[in-house]
Amino acid sequence: MMMDLVRQFLRIFNFQVLLISVLAVIATHFCIVYNLRSDLPSSLVAVAIVFPIVFSIGAAYQRREEALQGLAAIRAGIASIYFAHRDWVRDGEAHAVRAQSLGRDLYAALRLALMSKPSERLANSLTVYKVISAYSRSHDQLRRAGLGSTELSRINNFLWQVTASYEKVRMIADYRTPGSLRAFSKVYLNLFPILYAPFYADIAAKGGDVFGYGVAVAYACVLVGLNNIQDRLENPFDGIGEDDVRFEPFHELETTPPFEGEAP
Repeated sequence: MMMDLVRQFLRIFNFQVLLISVLAVIATHFCIVYNLRSDLPSSLVAVAIVFPIVFSIGAAYQRREEALQGLAAIRAGIASIYFAHRDWVRDGEAHAVRAQSLGRDLYAALRLALMSKPSERLANSLTVYKVISAYSRSHDQLRRAGLGSTELSRINNFLWQVTASYEKVRMIADYRTPGSLRAFSKVYLNLFPILYAPFYADIAAKGGDVFGYGVAVAYACVLVGLNNIQDRLENPFDGIGEDDVRFEPFHELETTPPFEGEAP
């Protein structure tokens, strides 16, 4: 458990942390050498960098939670349609096998569409709708097998739920948190080591050079670390980061017996 925690913590820090830290140290050294000191307000950091990043992290996390809810609704719809094929008509073995195969195809198509590049998502989304169309034709076979209109309407409602949930999740994959807000925070994040170098130099004059450099590096690590957290949460389907949505194998559909007897 502790090792996993340390591994997740270290993944936050990348080359950008090193780059910003180096810039902060160089700028601080320049200000120390030329005696450029100023006790700048720390509230500027909160307004220009911390607040926009924290707001973006909250929005990105909410998008991830909505994506998980949508994916859960899709899985529930696939399972419900499968059970209806299996249990709601007599001699339902062939219908159950067909629904199980469609469930596998749809889940695979969903994974491909949501985790693909934006330029490829439209073409892959058409594959999703081809499987949904196959589901619709499968429901017509249930009607010809004697399924009543009320039950058929319920199955079609399951399919509508799957379709609506997919569109909701696809919108999350296509769109991002406010780009202007993220651009604002990133610009100030890169300017921060230079703008606040006199502040670090002032700390160094009061507490020693090592302390001044240490505060400069600490600020860089904290701010860039928060920025990296936001970047990794931004797209929950890109496969980067510990908190991304993972398409686990649909074991419940795979292990459920395709047919257990005739419907009552």
